[in-house]
Amino acid sequence: MSITDWPVDDRPREKLLNKGPYALSDAELLAIFLRTGTRGKSAVDLARALLTRFGSLSALSAADARHLCGQPGIGPAKYAQLQAVMEMARRALREQIAHGSALNSAAAARDYLRLKLAGLPHEIFVAVFLDAQHRVLAIEDLFRGTLTQTSVYPREVVKRALDHNAGAVIFAHNHPSGVAEPSHADEALTQALKQALALIDVRVLDHFIVAGNGMLSLAERGLL
Repeated sequence: MSITDWPVDDRPREKLLNKGPYALSDAELLAIFLRTGTRGKSAVDLARALLTRFGSLSALSAADARHLCGQPGIGPAKYAQLQAVMEMARRALREQIAHGSALNSAAAARDYLRLKLAGLPHEIFVAVFLDAQHRVLAIEDLFRGTLTQTSVYPREVVKRALDHNAGAVIFAHNHPSGVAEPSHADEALTQALKQALALIDVRVLDHFIVAGNGMLSLAERGLL
């Protein structure tokens, strides 16, 4: 059945306009982006199939052009539009981080890190440098690794903290495996960074691990 044959209140676009975007499922939001389905499938059916294929919205948005454009209903134009939407979201969060209060900046930084790292096929280690009032000074991709490990050098992290005159830092990296649990290497690295940065009076506030739609805080786990 075509979406135009659905009751008006059930159609994704009308539902969004009447109830707001938070009322929609992932498949309904994606269906609005797709606009049309394929032969025998509505846009919602196609959206559900894509989410099943990739596992989540974050994994779908992080898929490369070769994998995504090979799916029914997705071509180069749709791929380009999706990348533009995701980049606008990331830039909006960066603006919020740059111009918000210290508390709001920290919350926005967490959201930004989840959006930035979720679904990537390789590991990236990110540092968020903050001033003494915990306002964000800079966000940098410090190291990039393979599917299994990233080489992180505390000396380089200390150097970047000094360059920014930081008073605190938040770290984050992703687990492409989809498992957010910290490894022994993650815990050891966090302690090594904490000790190295303590020598220059820079506090490590947290270390986030992003995996799929999940985000784990080592500080909340008592591992800092």
